[in-house]
Parts: sequence; C-alpha cells; structure tokens
Amino acid sequence: MDDSQLIGLLLAELDGVIAMESQGDTFLIYDPHDDVPYNRRFPFATVVTADRYDSASNLDRPGAYRLNLGLTKATYRARFSAEGPVDHAAEDVLMPHPVYAPQHWICVVNPSQATVDAAMPLIREAHDFAARKYRPAGR
Repeated sequence: MDDSQLIGLLLAELDGVIAMESQGDTFLIYDPHDDVPYNRRFPFATVVTADRYDSASNLDRPGAYRLNLGLTKATYRARFSAEGPVDHAAEDVLMPHPVYAPQHWICVVNPSQATVDAAMPLIREAHDFAARKYRPAGR
C-alpha cells in the first residue's frame, strides 16, 4: 500500500474528513461542514512523506511514508504503557511517534494492508476523538 492508496482508504472510510496537502504531506481534519477557521484546524491523522519535521523514520528514502495518529490518553497508555527503545525507521510496526508521543500520538512507517486493517479501530478512535472535539464548538 502506498501513501495515496492509504489516504484514499481513510477518506472513503471516515466521514466528515477533509484532506489538506502541503509539500507532499497530507493532514486529515475532521470538518464535516468545511467551516472550521483555517487557523483552528488540527489534524487527527497525518501522512508524511519526507524528513521535513523529523528524521527519526528516515522518510527521505524512496517510497517511505509515515501514518501518524492522535489517540486518547487512555488508549495510548493502554497500548504503549512501557516504552523502551524504538526503531522509528522500522516498517509496518505501530509505535509511539518519535516527537509527539508525549501528546499521545502513534505512527507506522509504510504500513501493509494487514497493519492498516489491524489499526482501523485506532484510526476510528482518532477520528471519533476529533469529532467529539469539533462538536463542543457550537456545531
């Protein structure tokens, strides 16, 4: 699965999502009415394709990309309660995000279809969490 296939799958599976692209990276934002002010948009998932933000995953190599997901604190802690050394360049492994793990973000480099399928409950949780944050803003 390449990055464009993954983005297409996520957009097909998740309602109310818009995709914002910048420099080859895609930011998935819950905004079902496309009415969140630009400066208030925050992604619940990103697909990054290069080492612009960090170099931990070595994304500048051909074909490499990383899916990043923001989880709830409870799910993150249940899944990654004991963090040890992590090879952030390892492919097809769910792991804490190299920079944003303290904010309960996880990632996977070049996920296979099987890994995306297994991670779909986490992807849906990230989406649902973003939807809950959208609603209190008077929507």
